[in-house]
Amino acid sequence: YYCYILYSSILDRYYTGSTKLLPDERLKNHVLEYYGKSKFTSKTKDWLLFYSIECQSKQQAQNIEKHIKSMKSKTYIRNLKVFPEITVKLLLRFSN
Repeated sequence: YYCYILYSSILDRYYTGSTKLLPDERLKNHVLEYYGKSKFTSKTKDWLLFYSIECQSKQQAQNIEKHIKSMKSKTYIRNLKVFPEITVKLLLRFSN
């Protein structure tokens, strides 16, 4: 399982989700509107995989996703890439 973050430069927005697919596969499904035209990610086709975290379980991936969303911060999301220790702490905090 993975927690993943997509980025759209057109919208200047991040999208955070969790999946058991490889993050690149999940990105492709979003771009191809596999999840429907009414979903947030169908607003544009320029989504790129910004970051992903490999998790040990579905629950861990969902908990990390929920935590990232609760931060409501582009800076926090960008810092995940800059400071790998944040990811390590998240994996430990939400380990099963």
